[in-house]
Amino acid sequence: MSKLDGKVAIITGGSGGIGAAAAKLFAAEGAKVMLVDLDEASLTGVVTEIGEDKAACSVADVTDPAATRHFVDATLERFGQVDIALLNAGIEGNIVPIPDYPLETFDKVIDVNVRGVFVGLQTIMPEMSKGGGGSIVITSSTAGIRAVGGMSAYVASKHAVIGLMRTAAMEGAANEIRVNTINPSPIDTRMMSSIEEQTGLPSGDRSNRPMARHTPLQRYGEPEEVAQLMLFLSSDDSSFCTGGVYMVDGGVSAGRTAHT
Repeated sequence: MSKLDGKVAIITGGSGGIGAAAAKLFAAEGAKVMLVDLDEASLTGVVTEIGEDKAACSVADVTDPAATRHFVDATLERFGQVDIALLNAGIEGNIVPIPDYPLETFDKVIDVNVRGVFVGLQTIMPEMSKGGGGSIVITSSTAGIRAVGGMSAYVASKHAVIGLMRTAAMEGAANEIRVNTINPSPIDTRMMSSIEEQTGLPSGDRSNRPMARHTPLQRYGEPEEVAQLMLFLSSDDSSFCTGGVYMVDGGVSAGRTAHT
């Protein structure tokens, strides 16, 4: 028996990277998945790869309560229930010092990364309560437990969602709703490419990048490795896990290596 047989998952930020990897893994483990993002072409590609019998998609802005209500209702109409939510949509913003950080970009990062999670929790938790419970996994970051120079908005947002997670875990427990964060980095995704570009790193072999060299495991993680942790936290294997902060970071949170 697969780990997610009979389960239905909503995955925001589902058009690529970690979200798409999770969608494919969850479908392989028996789940039906509703993918949410702004990139319709990429969403459709992931749905086609998984198969329309197991996957559907909704083009939506996660910060919009009406749009969120729409994709939750679409999930209920198509698949009948919501058992799992991966609140994974997020943006990195600019990499500049606080005095120079554009306020409009700061607001946008907080809007997507924090408001988007809050609106998701607010809309999905009542549906999970009606269904007898569920599991919510929020994508934070190693930036959620430490500082990263130049990324004030991103750091603030990823700290904030840990607070939201803990509050939701406390509130959801009575209705058998478990809520946890995963905290990845560095992962080989579009976001990492953007960070590298903004910090002036050339394209090419990532194994020799400073972030990889100072990671204890000496490499970037793959989206599929993050998806495996999401699978654990979404399945009954983690039935006594809630309110937790789970690292998937190659040891970054333990410390930097002395490798130069």
